[in-house]
Amino acid sequence: MTQKKPEKSLAIVQSNYIPWKGYFDLINMVDEFILFDVVQYTRRDWRNRNLIKTPQGLQWLTIPVEVKGRYLQKICETRVSDTGWAKKHWVTTIHNYSKAQCFGEYREIFESLYLGCAETYLSQINYRFICEICKLLNITTRITWAMDYPTVEGKNERLIALCKATGANHYVSGPAGMAYMDEALFEAEGIRLSYMDYTGYPAYTQVHGKFEHGVSILDLIFNEGSAAKSFMKSFSSRNG
Repeated sequence: MTQKKPEKSLAIVQSNYIPWKGYFDLINMVDEFILFDVVQYTRRDWRNRNLIKTPQGLQWLTIPVEVKGRYLQKICETRVSDTGWAKKHWVTTIHNYSKAQCFGEYREIFESLYLGCAETYLSQINYRFICEICKLLNITTRITWAMDYPTVEGKNERLIALCKATGANHYVSGPAGMAYMDEALFEAEGIRLSYMDYTGYPAYTQVHGKFEHGVSILDLIFNEGSAAKSFMKSFSSRNG
């Protein structure tokens, strides 16, 4: 009798700046998470910015990057255009979250993360924040880069090639993937395909007005601290 191959799950997503809780939920759902920064950098997207809550409503924290004449640059090639961004973002964060109930517990960690940031490439900055926040949440998923693996042409074909290169037989896509995934191609390669569900998150305590789900995970950490994991799906599903 042939022994069934153990399942290894994989997700492949572009790096984002201090992403929302759903991004970290996806990381924690899989065995390996590939930062797909070999694709074109897109302006006014999540690559270099995210939302926080303020008394005046939602506000963007945006890392200024070099874009003039670089329309086809990849995310991994995108450089910061103003090295003062980190200090500005940290000052803004203090101003808007200093009264959150768990801010004091994490202040030193994030102050060091911001003020000690000397990276000049956007991908490396995003990686720095993603990895540190994973540590805070006790997420142990292996995080790698798409550029570390061979590449092929074709949207589905590239994803399948990365699954095969990493030994993954279960690919977890974001819900937007439903629009372009060729499920037959994955099935032919023996790769199970499933989709992340970002609906049904419970509300948690927030400062500044009505509740908002789609903000940086900084909001959840500063407001709920060590209880943050109980407001994310992957922890209960993995423990269960």
